[in-house]
Amino acid sequence: MKHRIGYNPLGRKASHRESLTRNMVTSLFRYERIKTTKTKAMEIRRTAEKMITRAKEDSVHNRRMVGRRIKDQEILAKLFTDIGPRFKERNGGYTRVYKLGQRPGDAAEMVLLELVDRPEEN
Repeated sequence: MKHRIGYNPLGRKASHRESLTRNMVTSLFRYERIKTTKTKAMEIRRTAEKMITRAKEDSVHNRRMVGRRIKDQEILAKLFTDIGPRFKERNGGYTRVYKLGQRPGDAAEMVLLELVDRPEEN
Protein backbone atom coordinates (compact mmCIF):
# COMPACT_ATOMS: atom_id res chain seq x y z
CA MET A 1 0.00 0.00 0.00
CA LYS A 2 1.18 3.50 -0.77
CA HIS A 3 0.15 5.33 2.39
CA ARG A 4 1.86 8.45 3.74
CA ILE A 5 3.86 9.28 0.62
CA GLY A 6 3.89 13.07 0.72
CA TYR A 7 5.92 13.86 -2.37
CA ASN A 8 6.73 12.61 -5.84
CA PRO A 9 10.24 11.09 -5.93
CA LEU A 10 10.52 12.01 -9.65
CA GLY A 11 12.54 8.84 -10.26
CA ARG A 12 15.63 10.29 -8.58
CA LYS A 13 17.73 9.70 -5.48
CA ALA A 14 17.10 12.06 -2.57
CA SER A 15 20.23 14.16 -3.15
CA HIS A 16 19.48 14.61 -6.86
CA ARG A 17 15.85 15.48 -6.14
CA GLU A 18 16.89 18.07 -3.55
CA SER A 19 19.38 19.65 -5.98
CA LEU A 20 16.76 19.74 -8.72
CA THR A 21 14.27 21.41 -6.38
CA ARG A 22 16.79 23.99 -5.21
CA ASN A 23 17.85 24.90 -8.73
CA MET A 24 14.34 25.12 -10.13
CA VAL A 25 12.96 27.16 -7.22
CA THR A 26 15.92 29.54 -7.51
CA SER A 27 15.27 29.88 -11.25
CA LEU A 28 11.57 30.49 -10.63
CA PHE A 29 12.35 33.36 -8.26
CA ARG A 30 15.08 34.74 -10.55
CA TYR A 31 13.05 34.80 -13.77
CA GLU A 32 9.56 34.61 -12.21
CA ARG A 33 8.62 32.11 -14.93
CA ILE A 34 10.06 28.75 -15.97
CA LYS A 35 9.20 26.14 -18.58
CA THR A 36 9.32 22.55 -17.31
CA THR A 37 7.41 19.28 -17.24
CA LYS A 38 4.09 19.11 -15.44
CA THR A 39 5.30 16.62 -12.82
CA LYS A 40 8.32 18.74 -11.86
CA ALA A 41 6.23 21.91 -11.84
CA MET A 42 3.75 20.47 -9.36
CA GLU A 43 6.57 19.51 -6.99
CA ILE A 44 8.40 22.83 -7.38
CA ARG A 45 5.14 24.70 -6.83
CA ARG A 46 4.70 23.16 -3.35
CA THR A 47 8.14 24.29 -2.23
CA ALA A 48 7.91 27.75 -3.83
CA GLU A 49 4.55 28.56 -2.27
CA LYS A 50 5.80 27.64 1.20
CA MET A 51 8.85 29.88 0.70
CA ILE A 52 6.73 32.82 -0.46
CA THR A 53 4.50 32.41 2.60
CA ARG A 54 7.58 32.65 4.82
CA ALA A 55 8.91 35.62 2.83
CA LYS A 56 5.79 37.68 3.54
CA GLU A 57 7.22 38.35 6.99
CA ASP A 58 10.89 39.36 6.92
CA SER A 59 12.55 37.97 10.04
CA VAL A 60 15.90 36.36 10.78
CA HIS A 61 14.23 33.02 11.45
CA ASN A 62 12.30 33.05 8.16
CA ARG A 63 15.40 34.05 6.21
CA ARG A 64 17.36 31.19 7.72
CA MET A 65 14.60 28.67 7.05
CA VAL A 66 14.31 29.70 3.39
CA GLY A 67 18.10 30.07 3.16
CA ARG A 68 18.42 26.34 3.77
CA ARG A 69 17.07 25.77 0.26
CA ILE A 70 18.09 28.94 -1.61
CA LYS A 71 21.86 29.31 -1.57
CA ASP A 72 22.03 32.37 -3.87
CA GLN A 73 22.02 35.41 -1.55
CA GLU A 74 20.88 37.75 -4.32
CA ILE A 75 17.76 35.66 -4.98
CA LEU A 76 17.12 35.26 -1.26
CA ALA A 77 17.20 39.06 -0.87
CA LYS A 78 14.87 39.46 -3.88
CA LEU A 79 12.43 36.98 -2.35
CA PHE A 80 12.21 38.88 0.94
CA THR A 81 12.35 42.45 -0.39
CA ASP A 82 10.37 42.17 -3.64
CA ILE A 83 8.39 38.95 -4.04
CA GLY A 84 7.22 38.46 -0.44
CA PRO A 85 5.81 41.97 0.06
CA ARG A 86 4.12 41.77 -3.36
CA PHE A 87 1.95 38.89 -2.05
CA LYS A 88 1.31 40.41 1.40
CA GLU A 89 -2.48 40.61 0.91
CA ARG A 90 -2.82 37.24 -0.86
CA ASN A 91 -3.58 34.16 1.26
CA GLY A 92 -2.15 31.59 -1.12
CA GLY A 93 -2.05 30.59 -4.75
CA TYR A 94 1.09 32.52 -5.62
CA THR A 95 1.89 30.48 -8.73
CA ARG A 96 0.07 29.65 -11.95
CA VAL A 97 0.54 26.74 -14.36
CA TYR A 98 -0.16 27.05 -18.09
CA LYS A 99 -0.23 23.90 -20.19
CA LEU A 100 1.93 24.12 -23.31
CA GLY A 101 1.34 20.73 -24.90
CA GLN A 102 3.67 17.80 -25.36
CA ARG A 103 7.44 17.84 -25.81
CA PRO A 104 8.37 16.51 -29.27
CA GLY A 105 11.04 14.06 -28.13
CA ASP A 106 9.26 12.00 -25.48
CA ALA A 107 5.73 13.44 -25.38
CA ALA A 108 6.15 14.69 -21.79
CA GLU A 109 3.52 17.29 -20.92
CA MET A 110 5.18 20.70 -20.76
CA VAL A 111 3.92 23.62 -18.67
CA LEU A 112 4.84 27.20 -17.89
CA LEU A 113 5.11 27.80 -14.12
CA GLU A 114 5.00 31.49 -13.19
CA LEU A 115 4.30 33.80 -10.31
CA VAL A 116 0.81 35.28 -10.37
CA ASP A 117 1.56 38.99 -9.88
CA ARG A 118 4.50 39.00 -12.25
CA PRO A 119 5.31 42.44 -13.71
CA GLU A 120 4.45 42.68 -17.40
CA GLU A 121 7.30 42.84 -19.91
CA ASN A 122 7.05 45.51 -22.63
